[in-house]
Amino acid sequence: MVIVIDPFVAGISGDMILCSLVDIGANKEKILKGIKSVENFLPGSTIKKIDFNKVRKKGIESTELILEIDENTQERKGSEIKQAIVNSSNDLGLSEKTKNFVKSCIESLISAEAKIHGISEESVHFHEASSIDTLVDIIGSGIAIEDLGLLDEEIVSMPICVGGGTITFSHGVMTNPTSAVLEILKNSNLQIHGGTIKNELTTPTGACILVNLTNNPIEYYPSMKVSSIGYGAGKANFENFSNVLKIVKGVKNNYESDSVLVLETNVDDVSGEILGNLIEKIMNDGAKDVSIYHGITKKGRPTNLVSIICENETIQKITDTLISETGTLGIRVNSSKRITVPRTIHEVKVNIENSNYLVKYKKSFFQGKSSFKIEFDDLKKIANQLNKSIIETESLIRKKIKQQEDLHE
Repeated sequence: MVIVIDPFVAGISGDMILCSLVDIGANKEKILKGIKSVENFLPGSTIKKIDFNKVRKKGIESTELILEIDENTQERKGSEIKQAIVNSSNDLGLSEKTKNFVKSCIESLISAEAKIHGISEESVHFHEASSIDTLVDIIGSGIAIEDLGLLDEEIVSMPICVGGGTITFSHGVMTNPTSAVLEILKNSNLQIHGGTIKNELTTPTGACILVNLTNNPIEYYPSMKVSSIGYGAGKANFENFSNVLKIVKGVKNNYESDSVLVLETNVDDVSGEILGNLIEKIMNDGAKDVSIYHGITKKGRPTNLVSIICENETIQKITDTLISETGTLGIRVNSSKRITVPRTIHEVKVNIENSNYLVKYKKSFFQGKSSFKIEFDDLKKIANQLNKSIIETESLIRKKIKQQEDLHE
């Protein structure tokens, strides 16, 4: 099962996440009952009314949170909010995994505020986040996520729309996105983008819930069979788009897809020794693969086509190496969609002839079946140490790995 969180158009807030989880099937009554108990742990805050209603946002039927509260304070310490969330999650009997999740959400918010203001986390005071609605969003989302069993599923996120323009809050006027949103998202892999809309589309609470749900960004939907969709409505209405967060639940196909960069250059005056060394250097620079093909170019010249598959993060280093090692004057760069079979990397300890060896292997999955391939460098090293052939050593190691795999099934 895979869960796609899609804040690409309308961004994300705490209530939008909660509402989309209700819309996709989380137990509404269980959530409402749990949320109503949180006021017991935050003195001075009262929930007058809370419910989930259906609403249309630019033609999209979605779920909206109806919340009316009384607050007798405009400021609370972050530690007070955190303790209320911890006490509430304990009182509700949430699982340890969910307790850790909701605690991490508020800790992300506190840590961001401390970093921005250059103070200790114990000294952080909330202004906009001091209200009980922060607890409602985090605890409510925790209950919904546990009810749906999402923490045991693969969760991915489309790029996050943060909006644009400026925002006025307790510290004055600031360009959007706010420092809190940027700080929360800073150390994650999740991607953001702005837009022409001059409104705040992603809130700190929404950001902190999202980064603790997933650190897996995607640029487009995975190949999947959709089973259900949830739409969580934001409070504002916009002229050009539906202000809804979309959560999509489905089953992934037997393969995955992603995007890679393909670098190509022709070299006709480089020796085989240099090309052999080039392959090793570029792989060490982070390339996914390197291939060299012989060919004929203009005027009947023999040439070698160097083709490299890499990611955007490594292109600069690889390009520098390619130019310095070959003297090439130009490199073609193309983006290519790639279909891959799901795989995982493992490392195990095997005992052969009374000696222990660490072995890495790659396990792949297709159509309900799995297979694995031993890392060749490990295989070669062990074969030399045992003074055995590669074929014989591979057979011995495969038997050991299969035994360990069977024990864990």
